[in-house]
Amino acid sequence: MLKWLIRKQLSAFEKQYDYDAGYVRELLDTDFKAFRMFMRAAKLGYYRRDVPEAVHFCVGIVVTASEDCGPCTQLGVTMALERGVPADVLQAVLSNDLARMPEDVRLGVRYARAVLAHAPEADGLREEIVGRWGPRALIALAFAINAGRLYPTLKYAMGHGKACQRVHVGDLPVVVAVARGAAA
Repeated sequence: MLKWLIRKQLSAFEKQYDYDAGYVRELLDTDFKAFRMFMRAAKLGYYRRDVPEAVHFCVGIVVTASEDCGPCTQLGVTMALERGVPADVLQAVLSNDLARMPEDVRLGVRYARAVLAHAPEADGLREEIVGRWGPRALIALAFAINAGRLYPTLKYAMGHGKACQRVHVGDLPVVVAVARGAAA
C-alpha cells in the first residue's frame, strides 16, 4: 500500500515537472530500505537557514549543472522560478555571467564553483559567507552543494543519466556553462 502511494506521488511529480523519475521508481521497486535511505539523504537540500532563498537555489543549480546539465538542472530551474527567483538571475547563473548576478548570488555561485574545484579561493569566500549571513548559512550552502550532487550522481550510477541539453528559463533556452573542476 505504501509503495502504491509513493508511486502515485512520483507520477504526479513527473507530470507536474515533466521530469523522468524512473531512477527513483527503480530504487523503490528494488529495495524499499535503500529508497528510504536515499530520501532521507536528499533532505539535506531542504536545510536553508539564514541564507537568501535565491542564493540557496542558485548554488544548488550550479552544482547540479556541474554533474548533469540536463533534466536535473532543468528541474532545479523550474522549482526556483516557482519560488520567485527571477528569470534573469537564473539565466546569468546558467551562463556563468557573474556581472549580471546580484551580489549575494554571485558570492554563492563563486563559493560553489570554488568548492567543486577544491580551490583555495573557497577559504576567503567561506569567511565572507559567515560574515554576511552567519555560520548556519555556511552549513546550508554546504548541504546544498552535497544535495546538488546527490540526484544526478545516483542517476548516472544507476544508468539513467542523460546527455547535456539546453535548459529553459521560462520559454527562453539557455546554454549551460558547465565548469567541472574549475573555480570561476
